[in-house]
Amino acid sequence: MRRSGARRDRTPLRRGFRFLPGLGMGRSRRFAGALALLAAASAGPASAQGDAKRGEYLAKAGGCVACHTEERKDAVRFAGGRALKTPFGTFYGPNITPHADAGIGRWTEADFVRAMREGRRPDGASYFPAFPYPSYTLITDADLRDLWAYLRTLPPSDKASRAHDLDFPFGWRFLVAAWQWLYFTPGPFAPDPQARPAVNRGAYLVRALGHCGECHTPRNALGALDRDRHLGGGTGPDGKRVPNLTPARLKEWSDEDLKYFLTSGLTPDGDVAAETMGEVIRNTTGELTPADLDALVAYLRSVPAVPEPPR
Repeated sequence: MRRSGARRDRTPLRRGFRFLPGLGMGRSRRFAGALALLAAASAGPASAQGDAKRGEYLAKAGGCVACHTEERKDAVRFAGGRALKTPFGTFYGPNITPHADAGIGRWTEADFVRAMREGRRPDGASYFPAFPYPSYTLITDADLRDLWAYLRTLPPSDKASRAHDLDFPFGWRFLVAAWQWLYFTPGPFAPDPQARPAVNRGAYLVRALGHCGECHTPRNALGALDRDRHLGGGTGPDGKRVPNLTPARLKEWSDEDLKYFLTSGLTPDGDVAAETMGEVIRNTTGELTPADLDALVAYLRSVPAVPEPPR
């Protein structure tokens, strides 16, 4: 429909330009071409809109609901309030519905991209890295656009975001800028040219969208990930042990064992995943397509083995 309409419009425009005073045939054509480029530029934002349906899948792969929805049966999805207890205090996931006052309804897409890519609020202040932007920064521009499109479709909730309850001096937000300077490198995911496409896709799912390393990689005293022990397990923010996801531990599981666990929550010996991981399975890994699940497993098989941490 759009193309045929454009064809109908071009002929009368050319005829009109032919008789414009002071314009010869060549100039008329150049003028028509300039108008066509201007019209294409005007249509650009509409054609660049994200795919909300795909964004819904990405939100599942990113585990967004786990931090932005309270742990109660009647909780409004993405309206915030989930508590995350850490050695620095308790963080509360904010309302990310499109409510103009309580949520992010006044944000622009650029504000959203800045938050995810750079860890900065619309006013320029730094986010605490309990918001896993050190991983989300790897998300591609196209996926960020689709995520944004999906978030705009959520029902607005007027539930106010709860203020964090942090120990002194960790509540001083200006200190986060120094933390970012030391430990944060923004920028989208770069595939490994030597790796198979499935491994690169799995790396993207694990390192960017799924941000698995935020729980499964040990941290230093300032909360920064120990990159030398990527996915090597350690202690979670609640003090509980988090499993090693490298081949040092997973070598005892077959690919089918691992995929079954990531979709059912059952281990090969019949044990059940811990509640935290159970939620990840219900809302994230259990929602992945078979191809993405295969890619995730392929990546976990490819990472360097990290010895089990001392108990």
